[in-house]
Amino acid sequence: MAKMPETTFADLSLADKTAVKKSSIEARRFSDVSTCSFSSTCFTGSSDEDDVSPKDNHQRNSAGGTDFCVKSISKSAFGRREIEIAESEMPGIMTLRKRARDEKPLKGANIVGCTHVNAQSAVLIETLVQLGATVRWAACNIYSTQNAVAAALAEAGIPIYAWRGETEEEFWWCLDRVIHSDGWQPNLILDDGGDATHLMLKKYPDYFKAIRGIVEESVTGVHRLYMLSKGGKLTVPAINVNDSVTKNKFDTFYTCRDSILDSLKRTTDIMFGGKQVVICGYGDVGKGCAQSLKGQGCIVYVTEVDPICALQAAMDGFRVVRLNEVIKTVDVVVTATGNKNVITRDHMNRMKNGCILCNMGHSCSEIDVNGLHTPELTWERVRSQVDHIRWPDGRMIILLAEGRLVNLSCSTISSFVVSVASSTQALALIELFSAPGRYKSDVYLLPKKMDEYVASLHLATFDAHLTELTDEQSKFMGLNKAGPFKANYYRY
Repeated sequence: MAKMPETTFADLSLADKTAVKKSSIEARRFSDVSTCSFSSTCFTGSSDEDDVSPKDNHQRNSAGGTDFCVKSISKSAFGRREIEIAESEMPGIMTLRKRARDEKPLKGANIVGCTHVNAQSAVLIETLVQLGATVRWAACNIYSTQNAVAAALAEAGIPIYAWRGETEEEFWWCLDRVIHSDGWQPNLILDDGGDATHLMLKKYPDYFKAIRGIVEESVTGVHRLYMLSKGGKLTVPAINVNDSVTKNKFDTFYTCRDSILDSLKRTTDIMFGGKQVVICGYGDVGKGCAQSLKGQGCIVYVTEVDPICALQAAMDGFRVVRLNEVIKTVDVVVTATGNKNVITRDHMNRMKNGCILCNMGHSCSEIDVNGLHTPELTWERVRSQVDHIRWPDGRMIILLAEGRLVNLSCSTISSFVVSVASSTQALALIELFSAPGRYKSDVYLLPKKMDEYVASLHLATFDAHLTELTDEQSKFMGLNKAGPFKANYYRY
């Protein structure tokens, strides 16, 4: 086949040259936009790899405010667009905002927030402000922050201290800055993982005494609260929203079912069909991951310590194994337990060449990443949040997000299901703030009536119409026609 002659820029006509220049300008413009807005919601982009720390970059928003620390305030317009897109997919929290905005049920509330900082959490943050609260916010994960969204919150005047790629030292510095501010003292905590609660209790015990309540949304954070309660150190009431039905059965399950595929595909370009995958843990996170990967044609194994969850996995069609039985042959390992050292260095020593390793559980301790920082191993960063770790014999494994939450570090999450969780969090904060004295210093679940209310806020999206009990049916079942419709012990 004859080789096509090469055409240089000089060979083009004037009209063609003009078109090329215009196309080049448009390409650069698109590149500028996508670098900001797209990288804020996915693993690409270099925002987490810049050398200059935002701590050393003193910035002002358009109003002259400086009470924030983000990657670049100049990206706020792109972040605002991300937030507006999320709002259109979050009917529950937006309806709650509209209904309660005039009443200002959180007027006088000073909320310290430590959650993921993304477009969906921004909708919650701005809802709390519109309901009367003042807030100060930090990120609970050093890799999950969407920089443009953080910039948009800073531009709106919200004290936000968060950027993607914080060091551990910067993480605690940010959290300290939102807890301690001259002329401001918190009286509510919204936590994801328990770090804000931990730091305040340890460093600012006088502040902790003034707290009206804590709302915690993660397995890890809830466990820490129960440990504090058991040791007699929990001196304020706390609501465990992680185990509320609307959070656990919807946000946890459906978010993970969608985002595990997105995370793996974005980072590794993997073809799922025929791949052998082991899911460590078969709670709601593990169930979502296992169902999704099975639907893509993967051969899925499950490890479990709980016989009830193990039986569920077996009856759902998964083979329940011990990790040592399959660690040498599987192509993908996903942790979803919330526990410590689920994957040890010994496990990683025996993984096959090219095995992908990631964590979907909240805790960053599930994979013994520290055990991989030894002289004989070579780390190679091939993409943002993707590391190839090579053994002396040439064998390599692929570690995603350095063992932290892979879906929030490497992909996007569904705004709709986050709306369910955000509505639950907002109602829990209102409950604790508006009813001082109602709750003792213990850990509580969200009242069933509130769970049902959160679910009802989202039904209109599906044009769903609830059936109403007749008086006879209501009397026969011993139920109020307006609910709650299930006893607290009911398992959905």
